[in-house]
This record gives sequence, structure tokens and C-alpha cells, in this order.
Amino acid sequence: MLDERHNPNALQADPALVDAFRALPVANISDNLHRLSGAAGLRPFHDGTPMAGTALTVRTRAGDNKAIHLALDLLRPGDVIVVDGGGDISRALIGEIMTSVAKMRGAAGFVLDGAVRDVASLAKSDFPCFARAGIHLGPYKNGPGEINVPVTIGGMVVNPGDIVVGDADGVVAFPQSIAAALLEATRAQSAREEEILRGIAAGHYVGAYDTRTA
Repeated sequence: MLDERHNPNALQADPALVDAFRALPVANISDNLHRLSGAAGLRPFHDGTPMAGTALTVRTRAGDNKAIHLALDLLRPGDVIVVDGGGDISRALIGEIMTSVAKMRGAAGFVLDGAVRDVASLAKSDFPCFARAGIHLGPYKNGPGEINVPVTIGGMVVNPGDIVVGDADGVVAFPQSIAAALLEATRAQSAREEEILRGIAAGHYVGAYDTRTA
């Protein structure tokens, strides 16, 4: 049963590391996580701008956004607000007002295992927002909820302080402790794929089969 645990924020990731991941495809990051970590069923509701930041996690009961409002008061520039709404899509947890507040306070984005509203407005925005669905019905605001606890988003476990990256293909998260090695491996794969694509454009493809590519 949910209580009202509101834990302190986790240490933020190195901004240079976060910026480096923002420039890389989520698919390639996922490949180098052995394709085991990823949020299924979420999609971008914004204009497609890539997202990367440090997880500020929220767990709330279905259709209730009280804990998300409280999390906005803990928000630091560079945080991604990651909300475990249990996958419920019967009521929107956030909309244009809450995303505007988060953007004004420097958030890197929203990731919700739940629904959003004001979909047309969100679609025009460059503020990253990933969710499961859109619906006009608004939320309850009664609680309970938890902040900065481990959460599950589309089958992916996210811990406070994890690095969260999102693009048109979806969202992936991973601990800061593996970020440097993951960055190196993902950059190497991206370079290999660019070389393969240059070869295809030149009219030939002789690359060996690589299980990390599509």
C-alpha cells in the first residue's frame, strides 16, 4: 500500500555525461544494455526533441497527481520527473500547465506510465514528455504517493538518480555507475553504423553481421 514516503533527491549525474547521452540514439544505448532495459508502451507526446537527465521518481495511485505536484517543489534543473502511475490511462496525470511549470523550473522532461491531456499543446512543445496515452479526464489530487523511491515504468525499473534518455524510439534508464562505460560502447556502435550507412549510400554492403545493429 502506498504511503507518503518523500525521500531526499539523489545525486545528479554529471551534466557533460548527460549531454553526451542526449546526442545518442536510444536504440543504440538499449543495444549496449543487452536490450534488457526499456520502457514498453510509452511514446513521445512532444515535438520529438531528445531528452536526457537525472531521475526524480514518483509513485502514485492510479489517476492521482498530488505526489507529482509535490515533486515539482523538489525539482532541480536537469531532473527528469519519472512517474509510476501503474499504467492507468483512465485519467490524465499532467497536462500543459504542469509541463510548463516543470520546463520553467529547468526540468529535462517528464516520463509517465500513465496518461496526459492537452495533447495538441504538448505536441507543439519542445519540452520532452513521454506517456502511455492521452485523455481529457483530469486527475484526483488526494494522494497517497511516494517520491524518490524505485519505480516501474512500462516494465523498466528506474531508481532515483538513474540517467534517463528518451527520443522518438522511446525511453531507457540506467545507473550512473555504468554510464561512462556505456557511453564509450554506444559511441563505438554509432560509429560502426555510420560507416555501414556510408557504404550502403556508396552502393555496397560488406559488413559482418552484428547482433547489436538492426
